Amino acid sequence: MNVRNIEFKAKIEDIDVPEHQLKTLSPVYKGLDHQVDTYFNVSRGRLKLREGNIENALIHYERDDTAGQKQSDVILYRHDPDKSLKDILTLHLGIKAVVDKLRKIYFIDNVKFHFDVVKGLGTFVEVEAIDKDGSYDIDTLKKQCDKYFRFFGLDKSDLVDVSYCDLVSQSNS
Repeated sequence: MNVRNIEFKAKIEDIDVPEHQLKTLSPVYKGLDHQVDTYFNVSRGRLKLREGNIENALIHYERDDTAGQKQSDVILYRHDPDKSLKDILTLHLGIKAVVDKLRKIYFIDNVKFHFDVVKGLGTFVEVEAIDKDGSYDIDTLKKQCDKYFRFFGLDKSDLVDVSYCDLVSQSNS
C-alpha cells in the first residue's frame, strides 16, 4: 500500500494532558501497542520492521529531516508476525537501530494520533494526516496538521526534526 502523509512529532513532558484534550473530540481509540521498530541499513530513505501487538508491518519511507510538518511517502506492507522476515532483513541489510516504545493510537477520520513513551528518549506526540487513496490533497493534509498543532498548544521549540531511529542512534553515540 502506498501512502502519503503530512506529519509532525513533538517532545512533550507528559502524555496525559494532550491525550485528555484529544478525548474531548471523541476520537476512535485503537489501543495501546508495544512496538519494537527495527531499522535496517538502506541506501535510500528508511526501512523499518514494526513488531507490535496491534500493528505489524514492513515500512519504507522517505521524509526530510525538518522540524514541523513534513511529507512522508510511505510504502507499507502489513504482515503476520514472522521471525524469518526479520532474520532475512538482518542478514542482508544489517540493523541500524532498534526503537522500543509504548504507543497509544487514536484516529479522527484520516488523522492518526500517537502518544509515545520511547525507551531511553521520553514522551512524544505524533500527528499524521494520512492520504491512502488520493482523497486528500497536500494543502488539506497540512491544514489538518496545523489544526492539531494549535489544538495541543504546542510550540515550535517542541518539534522534533528527525526520526526515533536517529534519536536512538544519537543517544547511543
